[in-house]
Amino acid sequence: MTTAFPGLAQIGQINVRVHDLQRATIFYRQALGMKFLFEVPRMAFFDCAGVRLVLALPEGEGSDHPSSVLYFKVDDLQAATSALRARSVRITAEPHLIAKMPDHDLWMSFFEDSEGNTLALMSEVRAG
Repeated sequence: MTTAFPGLAQIGQINVRVHDLQRATIFYRQALGMKFLFEVPRMAFFDCAGVRLVLALPEGEGSDHPSSVLYFKVDDLQAATSALRARSVRITAEPHLIAKMPDHDLWMSFFEDSEGNTLALMSEVRAG
């Protein structure tokens, strides 16, 4: 008898590979203004509205690769992009329209963290 698997739904933690943990921790705390939780050897943890973000040194060659793109939701894309720029964050793509959806427009901008990982801001702009 097979038990039905309900499927995966909630993300509990996301790992971002870093090479300089101290530099990356400072960047995520100060430049991005993220809520720092705690640090253990080789890892630093942050809270992203209930999802933990862990910055971690690679365990070996197999885990030493760029991270997935993290998309941070913001209400005002222009203001958020400007705030990151003012904190000396390298913006790699200015705010631009990605798609016109039936009930909103999807806008994004892209930037790099201190380790060269690509990150993004996204905003769902409602018409009207």
